[in-house]
Order: sequence, then structure tokens, then C-alpha cells
Amino acid sequence: MRRRDFFATLRGAAAWQFIGALGDSMLARPSVAEEAERKRRIGVLMAHPASDPEFQQYATAFRDGLRKFGWIEGRNISFEFRWGALDDPEVRSRSAKELVALRPDLILTQNTPPTASTLQQTRSIPIIFVIVADPIGSRFVESLSQPGGNVTGFTIMEPTIAGRWVQLLKEIAPHVTRAALLFNPATAPYADIYIRPFKAAATSFSLEAISTPVNNVAELEGAIAAEARVPKGGIVVIPDGFLNVHRKTIVSLTAHHKLPAIYAWPFFPEMGGLMSYGSDQRESFRLAAAYADRILKGEKPFDLPVQAPTEYKLVINLETAKVLGLTVSQQLQQLADKLIE
Repeated sequence: MRRRDFFATLRGAAAWQFIGALGDSMLARPSVAEEAERKRRIGVLMAHPASDPEFQQYATAFRDGLRKFGWIEGRNISFEFRWGALDDPEVRSRSAKELVALRPDLILTQNTPPTASTLQQTRSIPIIFVIVADPIGSRFVESLSQPGGNVTGFTIMEPTIAGRWVQLLKEIAPHVTRAALLFNPATAPYADIYIRPFKAAATSFSLEAISTPVNNVAELEGAIAAEARVPKGGIVVIPDGFLNVHRKTIVSLTAHHKLPAIYAWPFFPEMGGLMSYGSDQRESFRLAAAYADRILKGEKPFDLPVQAPTEYKLVINLETAKVLGLTVSQQLQQLADKLIE
């Protein structure tokens, strides 16, 4: 064989080997279209029990939000839920481990303790949190604008809202001279961010401010009964998963003791509480769906700023006010976003 023909043969063989290897690689690696159609998996760690219809609605709002972006359950996305991961550290840890072991494309966490438990299990799987009061103080993110790491999400209420709670309580119940702020230290480790402005506002309205931690239902019942024994008392219920779970008990006891109370979430006055002022949890879940869509399409959590609510709503139960012997001024009624009669 002539030298020129020999090298031509080698070049041809090498070319065919390269083409063959390239073909094998292309067969082994999914195409862009195939990757886009791959079924994704989202883990969801909910603080409240699955039997709670209010929070089932929020989970539905998240799924519905994703559907609007083309993520159809059973077709290109699946969900793995774990519920009741609030005030039992073992349940939280076990649920977080189970979700991480499934290697989902991302995890949605509700509330502060479940988010903390999930971050203990993974620093690589993207996490979106909702209903978290103080993500910086809880060391979930470095800053709101630049979260860093594998987590971003949605906060609930600015700490200064505590001053507004005091103002509204005093406005609807002018006779109140003392207010007790309820919280569970285990489920609301961020309580201090509300306690400080609460006490400052109470001073400006000549109210005695009482910080009232409760660790279980017995202590919760005792705290409300103790406040009722003090003349002209009132209650402030901060955003706290434990207090949410036991909302029926709180509303029932404040009604029994004829105590005016203000809450952070509208489901309290909707079930008979006096009034609420705060953001919309359901909206946070809808917004989380938009972030989930962006992450599933390739964006990173550290590029998505933590968002705070831009709108707060006032809800007043006029029937409850009447039972308590309170007159709701026309001005306050006009300020309300919803009146329950």
C-alpha cells in the first residue's frame, strides 16, 4: 500500500470511530426536547396536618398555579406531600429525610421549623419556602435580594405590623388597657421580631404589653383565662403555626371570656374571631408556583430574591363585635377589606 493511501485509510477509520462515539453519546444523553418532557418531581413539606381543609386549599393553590404554567400532574410533574411537620422535631426530621431521599427537582416548605429541618438535610436540592417570618434571622438566606445557597421564597409580614395590630385592637375596643401577645417559642422562634414593635406601640397607646409564651394547649388555655381575669384585657395572636392549628380553641376561649382579640390571618374572624390584619397565605402559595416554574426551567434559587407581601387585608366580624358589646365605627368599617355579618 502506498504511503498516501495508508494515511488516508487511518484518517477515514478515525473519522468513523469519532462519528460512532458521537452517535453513542447522543443516544445516551436526552435531547433538549426529551429533557423538557421529563416528568419532574416536587416534594412538599407542610406544617399542618392533612386533615386541615384550610391548608389543603393552599396546597391546591400551589398545584393550580403550576398548572397554569403547563405543569400537569400525572403528565410532566408529580408531587410528594408530607404533612404535620410542625411541632414534633422527629416528625419534621423524618419527613424531610424522606423527601430528600426521593431526589426531587425541588422542595416546597411551609413555615419556619419545616424549612429549617429540610435545610439540615440538603444544601443542593432547590428549596422554596412560604409563610416564613424572618428568613435572615433564621439563617435561611444571606439577604432578601441575594439569598445565596439553594433556598429562596416568600415572607409573611413586616415586623412593624405588630404596631398596627395594637392600633386596631385599641380602635375597635377603646376600653382595653392591657394586651397579651400569644406565641409558642418552638413554632415561632422568630417571635422577638414582633414583640419589640408590639411593646413600643403599646406604650404609645398607653397599654400594658404582656409577652405570653405558651408551649402546649393547656398553657394556651391557661394564658387566655389569665388574661380574662385582668380587667380590660385583650389578645394579640401573631402568625404562628401552633396557634393556627389550635385556632378553634383560641376563638372559642376568647368568645367564652369575652376578650377582644386581633389575629394575623383571616380564617380566625371567618370562624368567629373578632378581626384580623395580615397578608394572604394562599397568595404566597400561588407565587411559589411561579418560582417553581422558573427553577424547573433552569433558574437557580440564589438568583431569585425573597419576596415580601405588598398587600395587607383587614377583616372584621361584625357579629362577634356585637356579642362583645363593641361598636365598630363607620371609619373602621370603610377601611375593612371584608366585613362578616
